[in-house]
Order: sequence, then C-alpha cells, then structure tokens
Amino acid sequence: MPFCDSSENGTRIFYKRFGHGSTKVLLITGLAGTHDSWRPQVKGLTGAAEANVDEDAVAAVGDEGLDVRDREAQKGIEVCCFDNRGMGRSSVPTNRAEYTTSIMAKDALALLDHIGWKKAHVFGHSMGAMIACKLAAMAPDRVCSLALLNVTGGGFECLPKIDRQMISLAYRFFRAKTPEQRAIVDLETHYTKGFLDEYVGSCTRRDILYQDYVKAISSSGMQSNCGFEGQVNACWNHKMTSKELDTIRSSGFLISVVHGRYDIIAQLDHARRLAEKLQPAARMVELHGGHLVSHERPDEVILSLLELINASKSKLQPEEWSNMQEKQAGWLMIGTPLTLTNMNNGVASNLLAVYNLLGKLQLSFLYCIGMFIMGYEHMRSILKTMKPVKVAASSS
Repeated sequence: MPFCDSSENGTRIFYKRFGHGSTKVLLITGLAGTHDSWRPQVKGLTGAAEANVDEDAVAAVGDEGLDVRDREAQKGIEVCCFDNRGMGRSSVPTNRAEYTTSIMAKDALALLDHIGWKKAHVFGHSMGAMIACKLAAMAPDRVCSLALLNVTGGGFECLPKIDRQMISLAYRFFRAKTPEQRAIVDLETHYTKGFLDEYVGSCTRRDILYQDYVKAISSSGMQSNCGFEGQVNACWNHKMTSKELDTIRSSGFLISVVHGRYDIIAQLDHARRLAEKLQPAARMVELHGGHLVSHERPDEVILSLLELINASKSKLQPEEWSNMQEKQAGWLMIGTPLTLTNMNNGVASNLLAVYNLLGKLQLSFLYCIGMFIMGYEHMRSILKTMKPVKVAASSS
C-alpha cells in the first residue's frame, strides 16, 4: 500500500498516483473527504480510471531516475491525490492540536518529497484549498500554479449562511449515525436542488448519487470523531496573514479561484474577497453549482484547470491571466458581475466594521443553535428515564 511518513508527529499519509507525464498535479481534498473525491478530475486530467501500479517502486525512483528521452516523451499529466490526516486510510491523530492547515500543508510537502516531485500544480477543494494556500506560502518554489475550489479564508468565513435549510442540515448532520443518514445530508449539502432533481434515464440524480454515497461511506467508514473535530479545528483556525498573501502574490505563478454560485457551505463572497487579495495573479471562475462543483460541473472545472496548466506552461503574465480589473478607490471588479461598487474609504471602513460585527453575531447564533440541539437531546433522555412504567393490575 502506498503510504508516506510525514515529518509531523509520525503521521502516515495514504496516497494514489494516476497517469503518466511530465506535468505533475497534486490534488488536496476537503473536510471529511478522501482522495476519491477527485475522481472526475483525475479521469479528466489523466484519462486513467485506475491508479498506477507498484507505487512504492515508482516513488523510490522519482523523476530523477527517468531517462531524459523518457521524460521528453511524457507529454501527459500525472496526478497524485491523498487522504488528509484524520480521514480515510491516513493516520488519525487524537490530539486536536495536531490538526492545522499549516501542519497538513507540511504533510503535502512531505508527500511531494516522498514521490520525488520538485514542483507541481497544486489544486485544493474547500479545506484542501486552505491547505493549498498554506503550502504555496510555505514553499512557493514548489508550486507551478494554484487552483482554489470553493475556498474561504477560514475562521467565521467557514460558517454557512444561516437559514431554515442550514439549521435543518446541521441538526440532521450531527444526528447521522449510519451511512444512509449521512448520505442524505451530504447530498443536500454538496449539490444544488436542481441538479439532484434532474432525471438520468428513469431515475433522478439524487437516487443514483444516494447509492454511490452510501457505498463510498460504507467502504471508507464514517469519519471518526477525532478526525472530524480535528479537521474542523483546522478550518476554524485557518488564517492567511498579510505576509503569506504577499509571498503568494509575488511568487509569479498563476492562480484560479473556482466557485459554485450556489454553494451553501463556502459562500461565494468570501472566495471573491480572497481572489481580490491575490491580485494581480488570480482569475475568478464562477460556475453554476454548489459546494461540490467539481462533481456537479466536472467538464467545466476540468477545462478551467487545463487552462491554468496551459497558461502556466506558456508563461502567461499575471496581468494577462487575471480577469479582475482595478477600479477607483482601490476596489476591484471581477469581470462580471461587480463584486464591490466604488466607495470612498470612510464608507468602506464603516461597511467593514458592520461586516465583522455580523460575522461575530452569526457565530454566536450558530453556537446557540448547537446548545439548543444539545439541550433538546438531553431533555429527551431525561424524559425517557422519567417515563412511568406501566404495571399490570393484579387479579384478586
């Protein structure tokens, strides 16, 4: 089995490699996902449905062991995807402090060293995109290009939009104890309703995907509490400093920020703001889809990733790549639609203060919801113990 021993606390990282070629792509999955979450992109980028055989032998040779003529002949793409710590076949540390996006970025760098890749195009989804940002800031010389799918800036930006649907999903998520229960919640969280309700033959996508999800969760197992809490901790404590963003901006590689317009987990506005901070090298790509836009719109996502790879190979300048133009008063616009209108600095400061306040209020509201659910379950258990026991009347 292909495993990489990370330098971080002896953690073992499970990985797979697909395809062959001089172009190397590292795929980093999101919260509670396994390497298999990238299945559509792996197939689209490499054309391979099955993992490469004899992984350990390949890893031991690396790129340095290839003949020059062999490397020139490899015009395709090789992809490596893996299970983050806390999920799948990788190690599951029990200490929550061992889960941060920085530590998980070091896991990814250790994997690059293990398989002998000096550089790679680094693509991440959701939490994986946060990890990809940290990796790019830590080791920009290892990055050919950076793609951030359904990303946020961490912290309160990880909080979904609070409405009736989200409260229902949160309640059912925490109560899900079986693959069947978890699959129902995951489908509503990952995809738009319109996509799920589409018919493929005589069945809806919802019915087809439900079976796939139950099978996948059953085979990999429900994520452990330690793994889930640790990965949530990593997302909540994720933050990109100004220095880290400056490092990414000045490193010269191109960036794509790809997002589903109807993502109810990672809100679109947060991704737009991150794209603005990564100017002048970032391109914003908005697609019709939800949080798992890589599955809902696989062809469009693959096309975006291939465009990024090809633009990087042709050494396109960041200013030519970006679709975000600077406007008055320092604000930016992402092609269409407009992200922020032109405002003076005073109004902008007031709006920022209001935004930060709303973020704190949203966090408080989510905390209250969690406390209500816990209290409700506690009261139910008490009432069950207090329920009077029926005693059959004795016959005299």
